[in-house]
Amino acid sequence: MKDNLDKKEKEILESYEKGDWNSIPNVEGEIDSYREIAKNTLKKDKRINIRISNRDLLEIKRKAVHEGIPYQTLISSILHKFLNGRLVNKAD
Repeated sequence: MKDNLDKKEKEILESYEKGDWNSIPNVEGEIDSYREIAKNTLKKDKRINIRISNRDLLEIKRKAVHEGIPYQTLISSILHKFLNGRLVNKAD
């Protein structure tokens, strides 16, 4: 198994095997807490209607197919990233 790991993964495995890692107290409670945060963050409870050019919509749909997600999910993701300052423009 160690042969398939890169250098960083081997360091992590060795650290774990030496006992450098500790369990989180009440790990189930922590997991539940993060699930609740994710659920509230990702909740889609509002609908909007927008007008968009046919050309832009076709391009969005093409990119969504390339990403393997529904085009409305891609639009929502783009808006979310823009609002959080994480939208990155990169060349194809």
